[in-house]
Amino acid sequence: MTDMEALANSLMTWSIYAAFVIVAVSQILAMIRLYVGPSVGDRILALDTMFINAIALLVLIGIFQGTQIYFEAVLIIAMLGFVSTVAYARFVLRGDIIE
Repeated sequence: MTDMEALANSLMTWSIYAAFVIVAVSQILAMIRLYVGPSVGDRILALDTMFINAIALLVLIGIFQGTQIYFEAVLIIAMLGFVSTVAYARFVLRGDIIE
């Protein structure tokens, strides 16, 4: 391994660690907004943000471990997050989910 490869590997590792910290802080702030949120809309947006943060964490874990297994879980969480956000929004706007 040359010096440039070692430097690139070290830089990538530290970048992933920094991304873990940033996403974890974002997740904590979204949980606070979910708990404190004065309106239902704030809570829906906080929950959607938490889905996005969970997706980001799984992608970072997959990159860190060098495996593609987590990406299937990311797709499932993304679909569930989209459907749940649409269902919550329809419930808030109309009072029912299915017409």
